[in-house]
Amino acid sequence: MSIRIDSHKCSGCGKCREVCPGSLLRATDSGRTDIREPKDCWGCTSCLKECSCNAITYYLGADMGGRGSLLHTRQEGNLLHWIVTEPNGREKTITVDKKQANAY
Repeated sequence: MSIRIDSHKCSGCGKCREVCPGSLLRATDSGRTDIREPKDCWGCTSCLKECSCNAITYYLGADMGGRGSLLHTRQEGNLLHWIVTEPNGREKTITVDKKQANAY
């Protein structure tokens, strides 16, 4: 499990660095975010949920049933869209109301 950070999309806001429980994310010389050791990523997706510029993607490996798909999020008010991009380019979206996410 690991994340990938696109430095060209990163705005340098640092929100992802603040929420990473493993302190794996760091600021580069340009102020953008990078991951120290991708293999050490816990896969918690905290950074992914905080990134508002779609700079962070999460790799859904075959061992997780993802067959190499990539996951990213997009926020729209209280809605959080989880977008899975399959290796063939097809996208699937799961939308969650953040205010109702823990209601059970």
